[in-house]
Amino acid sequence: MNEISITDLILNQDGSIYHLNLLPEDIADTVITVGDPDRVSEVSQYFDRIELKKGKREFITHTGYLGSKRLTVLSTGIGTDNIDIVLNELDALVNIDFKTRKLNDELKSLDIIRIGTSGAVQEDIPIDSIMVSEYGLGLDSLIHYYVHKLSEDERLMQNAFMTHFNSLKGISPYISSADHGLLKTIGKDLIKGITLTAPGFYSPQGREIRAKALFPDLLQLFSSFSFERHRITNLEMESAGIYSLSKALGHKAISINAILANRVNNEFSSNSAKIIDGAIQLVLSRL
Repeated sequence: MNEISITDLILNQDGSIYHLNLLPEDIADTVITVGDPDRVSEVSQYFDRIELKKGKREFITHTGYLGSKRLTVLSTGIGTDNIDIVLNELDALVNIDFKTRKLNDELKSLDIIRIGTSGAVQEDIPIDSIMVSEYGLGLDSLIHYYVHKLSEDERLMQNAFMTHFNSLKGISPYISSADHGLLKTIGKDLIKGITLTAPGFYSPQGREIRAKALFPDLLQLFSSFSFERHRITNLEMESAGIYSLSKALGHKAISINAILANRVNNEFSSNSAKIIDGAIQLVLSRL
């Protein structure tokens, strides 16, 4: 491979990657992502020791050990535009030699585990439960800028989405699945479903405050989709981007969701901190 240009791979003066402000030795092979920068310390408080704390903008990183296992927890901020930055820069940290600006001879695959919050769109999914995203369905446009290869199951499901969502003019959904190995370990015995990743929090997730929604029946459209045994179970803003870019880059990903709201029943958790902490402890216990 040719040398990667200084405008494609941007490094800071200390040699760290541009946005994350990290050096290759700063991250572990298992990376936990959280949206909220304040949640990084809520994860790392359970580490037996912390060897590194770095931050730049919304990207806060703690790396340390849980027993003998080295872990990194990193905040992404909100949305798949930030996921584009985080996933590409994580990959560069482990797979590119920053001195030669060329790919390493051997490529590394990271385990990327999202711990996030979400709202259910099925009335039988209770608030304060923990879900795993078997698939991520993106209504944003991120993956349309990348080569995105689908399995046969993913292709059939994406076709079903396109048919079901044909009233949403100008929107082209994309689909990507969780890593099967992580699904069997970290995701075992959890509620499974299709997590819809929206490009916004309000109208793109069926909320209306003052600005008039173009698609007033969006929640009903989400909750009524089914394909074979699969249904859309919950809404958030990162999982499909994490799944699709991880797959494109050769990494393994899974998304764990603390269900704070049920949008169908108009319920919201009265103890969100407890259920988020429960999701954190569940993930750490299964690593």
